[in-house]
Amino acid sequence: MFDVGLSELMIIAVVALVVIGPERLPKVARTAGLLLGRLQRYVSDVKSDINREIQLDELKKMQQEMTNQVTNLQTSVTHEMREVESSVSKVIEPLAADVAVPPAPTSEAPPAVEAPVASMPAPVTAEAVKS
Repeated sequence: MFDVGLSELMIIAVVALVVIGPERLPKVARTAGLLLGRLQRYVSDVKSDINREIQLDELKKMQQEMTNQVTNLQTSVTHEMREVESSVSKVIEPLAADVAVPPAPTSEAPPAVEAPVASMPAPVTAEAVKS
C-alpha cells in the first residue's frame, strides 16, 4: 500500500518526538497502535463480507442454472412420454379392436377345463396404457 522504508520511519519518529514531546509520545504511540489494529480488523471484516456476498451470488446463479436444467429435463421427459404414449396407443388400438371377447359361460353348460397358461400375458387395452 504505502512504500515506507526504515529511513522514512526514523524521520517520522524524530518529528513525532519533537512535536509531541517525550512525555506524551508513549501514550500517543499506544493509541495509534490501537487505532491501526481496529482499522485492520475493520478492513478484514469488510473483505470477508464482500467474499461472502460474492459466494452467495455464485450459489444463487448455480441454483438458477440447476432449476433451469431441471425444468428443461422435466419438459423433455414429459414430451417424450407423450410421444411414447401416443405411439403405443396407435399400435394397441388395432390390436384391441381385433381381439374378440368370448361369450360369458352360461350356468347350464359346465365350464370347460383349460390348462393354465403361465407365460401368456393379459391383453393390454388403451385405457390401461393411459392410466
